[in-house]
Amino acid sequence: MKKEMTEAQKLADALLAKPVHAFDKTLGGAAGAMEFCEGYKEFLDAGKTEREAVTKSVELLAKAGYKKFDKSKKYKAGDKLYLVNREKAIIAATIGKKTAEHGVRLSIAHIDSPRLDLKPNPLYESDEMAFFKTHYYGGIRKYQWVTIPLSMHGVVVKSNGEKVQIRIGEDAGDPVFCITDLLPHLSQEQNKRPLNEGIKGEELNILIGSFPFDAPDMKERVKLETMRLINSKYGFTEHDFTRAEIEFVPAFKAADVGFDASIVGAYGQDDRVCAYTALMAEIDTKAPQYTSVCVLTDKEETGSDGNTGLASDYLFHFLEDLAEMQKANYRDMLAASTCLSADVNAAFDPTFPDVFERNNASYLNHGVVVTKYTGSRGKGGTSDASAEFMGEITNLFDKEKIVWQVGELGKVDIGGGGTIAMFVANRNIDVVDVGVPVLSMHSPFELTGKLDVYNTYLAFKAFAKG
Repeated sequence: MKKEMTEAQKLADALLAKPVHAFDKTLGGAAGAMEFCEGYKEFLDAGKTEREAVTKSVELLAKAGYKKFDKSKKYKAGDKLYLVNREKAIIAATIGKKTAEHGVRLSIAHIDSPRLDLKPNPLYESDEMAFFKTHYYGGIRKYQWVTIPLSMHGVVVKSNGEKVQIRIGEDAGDPVFCITDLLPHLSQEQNKRPLNEGIKGEELNILIGSFPFDAPDMKERVKLETMRLINSKYGFTEHDFTRAEIEFVPAFKAADVGFDASIVGAYGQDDRVCAYTALMAEIDTKAPQYTSVCVLTDKEETGSDGNTGLASDYLFHFLEDLAEMQKANYRDMLAASTCLSADVNAAFDPTFPDVFERNNASYLNHGVVVTKYTGSRGKGGTSDASAEFMGEITNLFDKEKIVWQVGELGKVDIGGGGTIAMFVANRNIDVVDVGVPVLSMHSPFELTGKLDVYNTYLAFKAFAKG
């Protein structure tokens, strides 16, 4: 009987897939993951919007010796360069030993996250309180955004062309802002609404003031006093809101979660967790075989349209410039290129197991997630990575001892989602989604496992190295 069990175990070890906990297999162990995530938390706090994430990325790239891209120059192997697109997207690259006709290695993440944007005419007074009207951006669960502290970020272009930067609610002593909700004693009718209508879009009104201007005969005194305070600090008028990009995001700081501090809790981890890991992998790539290109893009949460989203040509114009520089055929370069579409997946949540298919869900602390296809229902809106490319990437991860897992975003008839993979695949580039499993995705306070974050960084680094 014992011999039979031994043979059965050998057969099982040889033939059956077994889940791996990243705690047991991560290179550098938990200590390496914990240390890496200290820089990650700083990145999250510094870059709560796409503009701020680009600013922080430029700071990190400049410190690492990257120079602004100049298409009139000739670059040699090992040169590091970056290009900023309209302050809301950025490309960083390290020139490889092999020329462009051999292709490039692309890692592409997005740096926009669900949030509340101001409407063009946002300021109003009601019953002696001042409010901002908002339009939510991306897929939010509206009820999660009420009664939490919010901070105000963005830019305003004044009538004279001057651009004013705004960041309120992040520093000690700053005021914060808030959306109100009904008390339980008065919410009987509200409680009858379906959960997705518990708070309606037009109820996401941000309370910003209650003191009146000292002129008893004036109308809308609170609105006037609020605008006076804004003007005294930033020098713009109400009409200038029409020339602004202002976002409200949670005022929370990134924090360790759990007694063991094994989890990062923060706003905007979808997808700045993949942005940071891909960026740091690019920075740490010194002498790649193929030119490595890291792209942090905008507008993914709303479909990637717009001139800073990946549906535009800004990335592919850059690649075309690289090809021309090295006298390579652009189409041949694209066909030879490969890409990791760096985006998160939904981590299995034991509190809500019914929406997941356990065998194909991704799990916290099981490493970087390889997602063969995204889309929804019948794989709508996905590129669906080929078996050959899945083999190439997973074999690379095995070779480099990177802990990885596969994942789908929920059950077939329930889940699904989109990434930038399709826009890259449509250019005849092999691409697959890789990233970090996230709990409470798209909420104001998302959760990621530090071991998963670190293995994702190792995955991008191995890929970029060639």
